[in-house]
Amino acid sequence: MGGGVREEIDLIRELTSPVRPLPTGYPTRFAPVRARALVFDIYGTLLASAAGDVGVDAAADDARAFCRALADGGWQVRDSLAAEEAVHLLRREIAAEHRARQEEGIDYPEVDILEIWRRVLARLGMAPPGPGRSLRLLSISYECRTNPVWPMPGLAELLPALQERGLALGILSNAQFYTPLLFEAFFGKDPRSLGFDPGLCLWSFREMEGKPAPGLFRRLNERLNRRGIAPAGVVYVGNDMLKDIWPAAQVGWRTVLFAGDARSLRLRKDNAQVAASRPDMVIDRLDQLLQILR
Repeated sequence: MGGGVREEIDLIRELTSPVRPLPTGYPTRFAPVRARALVFDIYGTLLASAAGDVGVDAAADDARAFCRALADGGWQVRDSLAAEEAVHLLRREIAAEHRARQEEGIDYPEVDILEIWRRVLARLGMAPPGPGRSLRLLSISYECRTNPVWPMPGLAELLPALQERGLALGILSNAQFYTPLLFEAFFGKDPRSLGFDPGLCLWSFREMEGKPAPGLFRRLNERLNRRGIAPAGVVYVGNDMLKDIWPAAQVGWRTVLFAGDARSLRLRKDNAQVAASRPDMVIDRLDQLLQILR
């Protein structure tokens, strides 16, 4: 691991502290199923998130957090007015990128948050303070300060137990470059060392497309099929009826709604697209997966 990545992981550790999930009271229901692959969402499922989702689309604007993130990236802290302007520019740049990609035919575009921050700073006339990874540190700092995350209870024990059962483990999640680093920050291991198959991990920032884009689920389904794993043998776990359960069901996967945190449980009852959708199972603790999978 390079020194720059180590610095990023150290910053995540410095800026994170436990985020306790809030009970939902949502009724659970599950039964044993045969499965060969288990695929996870991250934010709101594997990680408790103060905002309930990932990135600046979920986090609250915070000028003070921007000033501190600038300092973490190596910039000299500017006045509060510049900070207020920065967080508004951030939203506008993301919205403009979404519009441009949608005009290209991408229904659920994802942004490269580093490119967005680069544009924001350029508009503010703030050149990078020097060589290195300052933009990455700024981005990590702002995310950690506005959207704290922490592993869901039981995750540390669940992952080795799933490895022992010989299941193929994957990830299909909205994410940014710092998302894979969270595993190293919290567990001292990267996703691969924790049992996740790199070939079965789709991160939205790499695909430049976000959930619930059907193409993401079809893409991962094709990879599973090439390994001889049929859709009926795949279990997908997520906290959002629109972004997780509905598209996973469309490709024939079994679906598990994670209802373990009131901040992130997204039932989308007023969304016509998912009105007829129903998860195959509902859990409110990650260790319940061990009772489901056989």
